Amino acid sequence: MDHFLYHNGILHAEDVPLPRIAAQVGTPFYCYSTATLTRHYRLFDEALAGMDHLICYAMKANSNQAVLRLMAGLGAGVDVVSGGEYARARAAGFAGDKIVFSGVGKTRDEMRAALLGGIRQFNLESEPEMLALNEVALSLGVVAPVTIRVNPDVDAKTHEKIATGKSENKFGIPIARARAVYAEAAALPGLAVVGIDVHIGSQLTDLEPFRQAYLKVAELTRILRADGHDIRRLDLGGGLGIPYERANTAPPLPIEYGQLVQEVLGDLDCEIEIEPGRLIAGNAGVLVASVIYVKHGEGRDFLIVDAAMNDLVRPSMYGAHHDIVPVVEPAPGLDPARYDVVGPVCESGDTFAKSRLMPILMPDDLVAFRSAGAYGAVMASEYNTRPLIPEVLVHGDQFAVIRARPSFDEIINRDTIPEWL
Repeated sequence: MDHFLYHNGILHAEDVPLPRIAAQVGTPFYCYSTATLTRHYRLFDEALAGMDHLICYAMKANSNQAVLRLMAGLGAGVDVVSGGEYARARAAGFAGDKIVFSGVGKTRDEMRAALLGGIRQFNLESEPEMLALNEVALSLGVVAPVTIRVNPDVDAKTHEKIATGKSENKFGIPIARARAVYAEAAALPGLAVVGIDVHIGSQLTDLEPFRQAYLKVAELTRILRADGHDIRRLDLGGGLGIPYERANTAPPLPIEYGQLVQEVLGDLDCEIEIEPGRLIAGNAGVLVASVIYVKHGEGRDFLIVDAAMNDLVRPSMYGAHHDIVPVVEPAPGLDPARYDVVGPVCESGDTFAKSRLMPILMPDDLVAFRSAGAYGAVMASEYNTRPLIPEVLVHGDQFAVIRARPSFDEIINRDTIPEWL
C-alpha cells in the first residue's frame, strides 16, 4: 500500500494534489510520502516483534537527508556502503552504534572515519579487507566490531545485476571457507567478531532463496559457536521485492518474511539485523513529469516527456518496469492508446516503456512514474547538462522541497578552467 491515490480525479500524495507541487516546483520532480515511508518501516519492525532485532535502513535506496532523519526518528539503524554515506548518516542524526558499514571496497580512510565517529559493526567481505581493518584499528588503539559476509551460493532468482549471493558474484567469502576465515579474524587483536552477515540480492519475489540462505547461516552459526566464536548477531541483509507492476502478483509481505526468519533462526538466540531499502522507499515515491510532445512515428507513437534516463536510469540500466499513470484521471469510456514513452536525452536507451497501453495524453499533461522512491534520485546524473531534479517530501497536507533543482550557472561554475586556457 502507498499514499498516492486519486481524489476527485486528481492524483494526490497523501492530501496534496500533485498538480499543486508541479505548479510551484516545476517538472520533473520526485515526490515522497512520509506516511508511506513510516508505514513500511513499521511493517518490518512488527514482522520481527518478539525477536531481538534492529531494522537498518539501506540508505543506498534513497539517501536524502530528510528521509534519513525520518528513519532515525523512527528508531531505525542504517546500512551504509561508503564514506559519504557514513557522513550522511551521522549528519542526519544516526548514532554511531546504529550504523552498519557494508561494501566490498572499504578504504582505510573510510575505516578510520567510522572508527573515530562510531560504528555498530563492519560487514567484512574479504581477507585483505579484514587485515586492513585490523591495521587501522590497532593504529587508533581501538577494537573494531565485525561480522564476515558469507556467500552461500544461492540463486536469488532476480536480475543478474542485482544478484549478490551466487559463487560468481563479487560479494563475501565462500561459505565453505568460513571456519578458516573466522579463525583468522579471531586471531587478529584489532577485531572483535560479533556475528555473521549474508545478503543474496535485491528485488526477491520468492521466500525460498531466503530460506535456503538462512538455513546455511543457521548451520554455520552452530559450527562457529562450537569452534568458540561468540556469534550473537546475524545480519540477514535486505532484498525483499516490491510490486512494480500493479497487475502482477504481489511479492511476499514483510510479515511472511518475519515468520520465515523466526522459523529458521529463532532458536539461535541471536540479535537479528535486516537491511531493507527498496521495500521501505520504493513505493513511497513517484516521479512526476510533463508531456512535451506526442510524436507520430512509423507504426508507433512516442510520448516525449521532460524526465529522462539521467533522472530515472532503472529502465535503461535494468529494463525495469514502472507503471506510468496520468495525474488527471481520464474520462470514462475513452479508448486508450499505445505509446513508446521516451525522454529528451540523445540516446536510444532513453526509453521508459515500449508499446505501453495508456490513456490518450496531450502536451503539458502530467504523468507519474510509480514506485520511483528507491534507486531513482540516488542514481541520477547531470548527463546532457540536465540539472538534478527536485525532491519533495509530503506530510499530510504539507509539502517541502528537500533538494532543490540547481541552476545552469551552479552546474557550470563547478568546473574550473586552467590558467593556460
